[in-house]
Amino acid sequence: MRAKRNRHKSEPCAMITNDGAKSLYVRTDISYRRIPIGLVAASFFALVGTTIARTQQLDITAAIALVDEAAKDRIDHIAGYTVTEHYAVYRGGDEVHPAAEMMVNTTYRHDSGKSYAIVSQTGSEILQRLVLGSILDSERTINLPGIREGAWITSANYVFKLKPGGTQLVDGRDCILLAMIPRRKAPYLIEGTLWVDSRDGSIVQVQGTASKSSSFLTGPALVVRKYANVGGYPQATHVRAASDSHLFGQTIVKIDYQNYDVQPRPPL
Repeated sequence: MRAKRNRHKSEPCAMITNDGAKSLYVRTDISYRRIPIGLVAASFFALVGTTIARTQQLDITAAIALVDEAAKDRIDHIAGYTVTEHYAVYRGGDEVHPAAEMMVNTTYRHDSGKSYAIVSQTGSEILQRLVLGSILDSERTINLPGIREGAWITSANYVFKLKPGGTQLVDGRDCILLAMIPRRKAPYLIEGTLWVDSRDGSIVQVQGTASKSSSFLTGPALVVRKYANVGGYPQATHVRAASDSHLFGQTIVKIDYQNYDVQPRPPL
């Protein structure tokens, strides 16, 4: 009886040809087929590259979803809050002795935005009016319903990309690092880096440059904003903004936030 040949069996083996070229030979039914090892390696690395690209795509998709969900959760569950804000203006590279200061009690309401009550102010009246007064006016406008949505740190306003390294420990929290690129230019949209908590997507830190100057008198501000979990949601705790002004030269504004009282929205 004639033995049946296994037509599906193949046996790879490596050989060196007479010309010194290393190849992979795959044995088919009755012969060997020569496949250059370089081609095999190239195919392997192409497959690996595709797999890595797909993994990165999945990672950034998950990270964006995390950021958007955290922002929505905060918006949906906070009815308002009060906070005490301390503003300090520094000039000429001196970050020890403020040229002007202001203490403000701030009230935020979801339905109406922000309002301010100035508790105290010292130093240059010009800086109080032109710098700190302008900041309060800008914040009041940005937080109005119908306008504030354009300032939220979400994928509707930013293109996010994973930063090299991917993660970093900040203030004891494991964070995802994202490059943030505004979808349009505005003084309140930052181009730079976003750190979000890897567990829930809440904002931990923002650092970058305003995509547009708030005034023709100044250049775009370099901004660092730090956040902490207050009442279960991220709230700003410290801001440092540095800019160059034709009128005042280099100016640094620092804002510290304390004594938050967060009012949650009643469950539906």
